[in-house]
Amino acid sequence: MANQELDEDEINPFTMLLTNDQDHTLNSFATVHDESTPNQQDLHILRSIQSTVVIRQLRSEGLSFQLWPAATALVTLLDLHRIDPSKSPLSTTLSAARAGANNRPLRILELGSGTGIVGIVAAATLGCHVTITDLPHVVQNLQFNADANKEGVGSTGGAVKVASLRWGHADDVDKIGREFDIILASDVVYHDHLYDPLLETLRMMMLVSGDGKERKKMVFVMAHLRRWKKESSFFKKAKKLFEVDVLHRDSPCDGSRVGVIIYRFVGKV
Repeated sequence: MANQELDEDEINPFTMLLTNDQDHTLNSFATVHDESTPNQQDLHILRSIQSTVVIRQLRSEGLSFQLWPAATALVTLLDLHRIDPSKSPLSTTLSAARAGANNRPLRILELGSGTGIVGIVAAATLGCHVTITDLPHVVQNLQFNADANKEGVGSTGGAVKVASLRWGHADDVDKIGREFDIILASDVVYHDHLYDPLLETLRMMMLVSGDGKERKKMVFVMAHLRRWKKESSFFKKAKKLFEVDVLHRDSPCDGSRVGVIIYRFVGKV
């Protein structure tokens, strides 16, 4: 299945990085904009737990402080999974991870968290322990959003921790540790100079342990909206290290010819 997403004739290289209308086909949650605050704060209503997630965006600070389309799609799938796991494309991956967790809460790492919405919603809907990460200058807003949702996340048994993680830096990986069941990310493949650092971080997290020995299987789930033809080089490099398949495809929106795709990466034996 994974080879289908590399058909470059289906890619519009002029697609915007961010879209204003994020009304995805499977969108299960509603968003309410709070215009009374100087910085945009949105209330995302999660139907599965009858609660809300508060997310502050700082649009003037750059792309890392805004909500991206693929994050919206992954949040929707997490919400729908809790409503009806039997119909969820995430069920097989999450069930396998839980089987290996020996009845403890799942431990999830999110890379390039941005606003942190995906990791926060994962903690709330799955009742798991999530570490959300990004570059050092993004951490303060991540912590703000984690703190704003602490009560709601805790009500389902979840917990969120914030940490700085620079891709490709072994010392950052060592500080965070490698004891995770699943790695999540959304819209992290957009600048080609980040491909190798991202893959190196995944290699360090998923393919080797701290002492250099082969480690247990860990799964990387990535939500991605294709924009540029050059992104095919990321997948070609990734397939040298990982088995890559498609868990879900969103229908196209906003006039685009492609929708958000949810990929699963597993280290090759």
